[in-house]
Amino acid sequence: MEAAPHPQQALRLETLRKYEILDTPRETDFDEIVELASKICNVPISVVNLIDEERQWFKAEVGIGARETPLATSICSHVVLSSDFVEINDTHKDPRTADNELCMPADGLRFYAGALLKAKNGMPIGTLCVLDNKPNALNDFQKSALHTLARQVMRELDLRLALREQKVLRNEIDHRVKNSLQSVASLVRVYKGRAERGEDMADAFDAIGRRIEATAALHQMLHDSPLDDAVMMDDFLKEIASLLQDSAPDNVSISCDASPVAISTSVASSIAVIVSEFVANSIKHAFVDGQSGHVAISGKSLADGTLEITCEDNGDASPESTATKTSANGLGKRIMKASASQIGATFENGPGPKGYRMVLTLPG
Repeated sequence: MEAAPHPQQALRLETLRKYEILDTPRETDFDEIVELASKICNVPISVVNLIDEERQWFKAEVGIGARETPLATSICSHVVLSSDFVEINDTHKDPRTADNELCMPADGLRFYAGALLKAKNGMPIGTLCVLDNKPNALNDFQKSALHTLARQVMRELDLRLALREQKVLRNEIDHRVKNSLQSVASLVRVYKGRAERGEDMADAFDAIGRRIEATAALHQMLHDSPLDDAVMMDDFLKEIASLLQDSAPDNVSISCDASPVAISTSVASSIAVIVSEFVANSIKHAFVDGQSGHVAISGKSLADGTLEITCEDNGDASPESTATKTSANGLGKRIMKASASQIGATFENGPGPKGYRMVLTLPG
């Protein structure tokens, strides 16, 4: 009788393939395990058996002489639907195996015992099993040993997976750091032109400092984030607002109200640049002569999936002041627009209900 698919077959197969073990060459680490299992259980056949979609594939085996067989003849495909351990003392007397063509002949497979190979998410990916050509039974020690060896197989697979994921993560971090340093270097080159023209460099150093702080905050959040290549917008924007508040004069307060939405690192990096430049512009031009003021930062996801970031100050909204803020810090505004363009967002700024306002819109 052929076994039915696992109730969570799609997830089970995804889990199996994540290990990248199928169709790999034989290896001593696994060959030694099946040899030991065969000797401990005193049977001629032992297999590290992985249940694929239409076949059972053997990472290691003794007594079989093949690397795979069709799923229709698989005893282990029944086991992945059962408990952690299955023993069939006589395959001719078990409805799951009585009509199996590998068991039906007189010299066929008459005994089976298998311990599940179970991933950390609970999905069974195969078995470590032993077989005999005559009815048999394992004693308690042999059953315990088979369980232990099955766990050893999974530890080996999990270790390899962890090492591979660590390498991928390291490469990704290297890539992110390279991109971040390149963006800072680009900013330095832009402001270098201003220095060569004899312009005041205080704004330049402030802008570079803000970029470095935002980059550091992003990398710290990525390190702590359970998400892949993403951070939560509310946590990230609040961290950026906190960094900006630390460098703001005492007369200016900064607040942040954002939704818990996952955003990619590229989006987060551009948002940080845009928000930082807006706040810096407001501090310099909206609150003159020690005037007290406030800058509000908000971020939300609209019903259609659009991401909207808004920054607004409550500084002087007179026509003269607005004209000054519109024309001031032209380089900063070019940086903001360029950052918006990098992530396919639209960027609008101008007078708002309270003072000066900027709205960044990123399609979902």
